[in-house]
Amino acid sequence: MHTENLLGQSPELETVLRAAQMVSKADCPVLILGESGTGKEELARLLHRLSPRAGGPFIAVNCGALPSELAESELFGHRRGAFTGANRDQPGFVGAAEGGTLFLDEIGDLPLSLQPKLLRFLERSERQPLGDPRVHKANVRVLTATHRDLHTACDQGAFRRDLFYRLHVVPLELPPLRLRGNDVLLLAEHFFAEFARTYEAPAPQLDRSARRALLAHPWPGNVRELRNLCERLVLLLPGRVLGAANLSLERTSRADPGPSGESGNRVQLPAEGIELEALEHDLLRQAMERTRGCKARAARLLGLSRNTLLYRLKKHAIEG
Repeated sequence: MHTENLLGQSPELETVLRAAQMVSKADCPVLILGESGTGKEELARLLHRLSPRAGGPFIAVNCGALPSELAESELFGHRRGAFTGANRDQPGFVGAAEGGTLFLDEIGDLPLSLQPKLLRFLERSERQPLGDPRVHKANVRVLTATHRDLHTACDQGAFRRDLFYRLHVVPLELPPLRLRGNDVLLLAEHFFAEFARTYEAPAPQLDRSARRALLAHPWPGNVRELRNLCERLVLLLPGRVLGAANLSLERTSRADPGPSGESGNRVQLPAEGIELEALEHDLLRQAMERTRGCKARAARLLGLSRNTLLYRLKKHAIEG
């Protein structure tokens, strides 16, 4: 079931993929969460391929790229003459996705004026093109994704709370690459092989220092950043055995001290050592108590994805 950016063996990723397989056959809305570059569109495409709609179209739309003045006609279509420049009927993205899947990426950037129309479409499975007095039935499954915190957007009035709850039927949160452990190395080898075929060049090899550097890097751009790095290395250093210096990573370690050698805000390891399992259990319990059991907020407090938090709560037998 793995595919490209979703290749990996970490428990955090496996949890998401198992959940995706379970909901793929249903027509319920799925909200895919995760940082930029984690593979949200890849997961949406996987859900489509596993669904009964796999033979239908998959239409991906970046809501942040929709011009506000044309957003409604772009999404729901228009009739000829509906406005200046409307020279012919257009089905819009919803019409183009008929019988298949509509993926609305960066749903948090959807213009506020269009959100009630999207809510109506989701609740009634109907679309009404601009300039058309008729309402058309729509047979479309909707998947959405965002890297934004929609809870905060709702609190700030930038996103409708009723629409959020309609989209939030099944949330799937992709973990950031920095929390996926050895998946970084597995993906690097995969991308090396891919670009070696593409450019007909020998794939580079990673020495021990390079592997350590890849594991220590925080990957702010996630899988997309790693993929671009691997393409660059295949092009510039084909067939070479690469050390950490060859990777030219701006930050080689999350734990490196600053130029002065001071540790800044890092937690200091006591000279007598600690019991790491007990510390993790205590931090998890504190986060759950402080947030009154709200897993999304607890995950943010601990810098974890929601699925990673759930995995660790289960590991420590902490009630949610």
